[in-house]
Amino acid sequence: MKRTRVLLEIRQMRFADVYEGWQVGRLSQEEAAQALGVSERTFRRFSRRFAEEGADGLLDRRIGQVSARCAPVDEVMALTNLYQGRYADWTVKHFFDFYQAEHRGTRCYTWVKQSLQAQGVVVRAKRRGAHRRKRERRPLPGMMLHQDGSRHAWLAGSPSDLIITMDDATSEAYSAFLIDEEGTMSSFLGVQAVIEGHGLFSSLYVDRGSHYWLTPKAGDRVDRQQPTQFHRALSQLGIELIAAYSPQARGRSERTFKTWQERLPRELALAGITTMAEANRYIKRRFLPAFNRLFSVPARESGSAFVPFIGGNLADTLCLQEPRVVGNDNCVRYRNLTLQIPADQHRCHYVKANVRVHEYANATLALFHGPRCLARYTAQGKAVPTKSRRAA
Repeated sequence: MKRTRVLLEIRQMRFADVYEGWQVGRLSQEEAAQALGVSERTFRRFSRRFAEEGADGLLDRRIGQVSARCAPVDEVMALTNLYQGRYADWTVKHFFDFYQAEHRGTRCYTWVKQSLQAQGVVVRAKRRGAHRRKRERRPLPGMMLHQDGSRHAWLAGSPSDLIITMDDATSEAYSAFLIDEEGTMSSFLGVQAVIEGHGLFSSLYVDRGSHYWLTPKAGDRVDRQQPTQFHRALSQLGIELIAAYSPQARGRSERTFKTWQERLPRELALAGITTMAEANRYIKRRFLPAFNRLFSVPARESGSAFVPFIGGNLADTLCLQEPRVVGNDNCVRYRNLTLQIPADQHRCHYVKANVRVHEYANATLALFHGPRCLARYTAQGKAVPTKSRRAA
């Protein structure tokens, strides 16, 4: 039985008792009104109705009438058909964003959600658990960034990894792209995009993936004395690398990935995108700006902790660097490749010299002797002619 009907029956029974007391003179009109919690004028009106119609006269006459503010049935059905026809597996919030942007919808989010729930096309969410206090955000953008990867079926077919680099202070995603498999190079690309677009930041919060940290024993603390290539590169840039020791510690980025998993595959499918290159263009040009408009928040304080990156070649820091010793044939061996050092005006040869091989994200190579670039090579190890071999 509905709550409204129960309350009406209680009102009828209580009124009958009070009305009888007033009729026999046991209660005054003022006392009877107080007993019912109404004014004397309302008690007199109820008394007239009760005398004329009996208990039915006490019913609220608004019950059963359609509200003047109720949306037309045609509008509700059109909304339901739109959702079921094109957005059936979307979340209500995601659908609502497109309902406003693409279909010029004028109703509020609550109306859309409740209308779809009333039609039975959307299941009501379970009640959330106990509230847990969130970690305070950093007060300024650039103080701490998060970087993480999520493996998911972003495109139809085999799963791939989405790499996101986002700000802790605002939840703004500065870089996001799909890649076959997360690793050192993908992490370099995310950091490089942030530095080129905004400048150097103070710290980066990451999980304990093997490309970020060396962890001698599973589940144990990371070994900061043996830095990975990524850790070494950030140290050269003056950026602190912070390790997370639980999924809850990365809750902000985990919630972000949940939103991306609910939205991005559906938008890519709606746009007919099937290749990773097309998907990355869509993310950069449309999805990422829209995501930041919807989900980024203002920083607690005004200003920015980003500082400009001045001087040096960023790509030669954010790359793999491996030390080598030049062989007697004036060549360097690197991953089944033989890198021939070309003639140099400064030295006749570099036999037995300590050099450094740089491998970049596009698989090309370079050979450095101290700060000087001796040569650059294709991914197949073929030397690339250059006008100057001095490091930029």
